Amino acid sequence: MASTSRTRTGRGRGRGRGKGGGGSSSLSPPPSSTLPLIIEEFFIVIYEDPLVKKALPKKFADYLDGQEPAKVYLRAADCGPRLWTVEVLFDGQGRMYLDKGWENFAIAHGVDFGCYVHFKYEGDDVLTVKVFDGTMCRKYYYSDDEDTDDENDDVKPCIHPL
Repeated sequence: MASTSRTRTGRGRGRGRGKGGGGSSSLSPPPSSTLPLIIEEFFIVIYEDPLVKKALPKKFADYLDGQEPAKVYLRAADCGPRLWTVEVLFDGQGRMYLDKGWENFAIAHGVDFGCYVHFKYEGDDVLTVKVFDGTMCRKYYYSDDEDTDDENDDVKPCIHPL
């Protein structure tokens, strides 16, 4: 009996005890089917040619279901306000790919075999990107161009320090 009372006291602490007592049913998480699917951050690992189209996780594509963008805007974290326009492809089977424009972003930011690329969805089709090398260390960049015009994809906005 003593252990039962300690368990109730420990689990009910700080939650208040309204009508009906502090039964454990109010402490159980809701079924997963009632939780919203929120996918804000994810990684992709570069196992194949880093310059060809890249598949994003299916869960992220599912999250965007019904709002599939024709393009997204990539922003390198800590590298100024420059947005890189990248076309998006959907294969009809729930897969989403970064296509035209990805190659320019990958070259400018040193994406190579073995890199881990972290994406954070900021809304409005903007993804903030961090690139980690094969040793799991983040690549840092600094801005050398204050021009934020995304029409000229030949301009490299960031330079990796040597």
